[in-house]
Amino acid sequence: MRQATLVRLLLCALVMLFMPALALAQEGSKKVLHVDSYHAGNEWNDRIVAALQETLSAKNVELRVFHMDTKRRSSEADIRVSAQAALKTIEDFKPDVITTSDDPAAQYLVMPYLRDAAIPVVFCGLNWDASTYDLPYRNTTGMVEVSPIPQILRLMQRHARGTRIGFLSEDTPVKRKELTYHERLFGITYDKAYFVTSHAAWKEAFLRAQKEVDMLMILGVGALPDWNLTDATRFVDEKSEIPSGTDFEWLTAISLFGVVKSPQEQGRWAAQAALRILEGVQPSDIPVSYNREGALFFNERIARRLGIKELPALAKAVP
Repeated sequence: MRQATLVRLLLCALVMLFMPALALAQEGSKKVLHVDSYHAGNEWNDRIVAALQETLSAKNVELRVFHMDTKRRSSEADIRVSAQAALKTIEDFKPDVITTSDDPAAQYLVMPYLRDAAIPVVFCGLNWDASTYDLPYRNTTGMVEVSPIPQILRLMQRHARGTRIGFLSEDTPVKRKELTYHERLFGITYDKAYFVTSHAAWKEAFLRAQKEVDMLMILGVGALPDWNLTDATRFVDEKSEIPSGTDFEWLTAISLFGVVKSPQEQGRWAAQAALRILEGVQPSDIPVSYNREGALFFNERIARRLGIKELPALAKAVP
């Protein structure tokens, strides 16, 4: 009798443990809409979407992606039209949870239209500070994206001939926000900031930086419509005179050092949060998080040009 009672108790415990998943399966496929601030083909965001898809597909959850395309169609009017199109997609698709990536989706869609709404929202890829958009709301949670800028700077300083620092990136509001937060959070003073809108302008700014600063942060090229990594790699291999660093893996080919973030971490976290919400957890009960994963890269081609022979401990060599 005692054994039978114990078995019944164990079975009850197992049923309670798996009840959320069973309920999810019985209700049929749930739907998640991911609103990507940028366009298909943007490396960072494509990796977020891939991680979302991989995590959700195993749980009978349908994922649809809407691209706001705010890097290539960056005028205020275009972005507002894109936000309206996203709202129409929400109305037609009727998702159970919305996930978003990067600042424009938060600024132009979530803040004006989805704040404290009935539908849950999970954001990711939001740079530095969610409170810029008054996040989180009652119906939101998310992962804020921070960059290992002090670590990159320390690596460059070991091989720099002076203290002047340059900042080279695409000319977008997000990158200008990043520069502000580097200064605010880390006390970094950039002696030169180069914001560019084309591949040719990027090369010109890179050349100027070799003479005007002693170290160069290389951060973001996704908004450059004619960006050519092959040409940029050849150019940097020939023209580098100062140490450079990046926080994007796909830019380690043109940087001496890379201390890189993981977009997959953002996508997995957003998908896992969405699954918890689908099981009945309130978004406000899931604390806002910050990215933690990273890897160190070292570009031996650029290092040879600069006469650097020391490979940093635990660094991956850039192919």
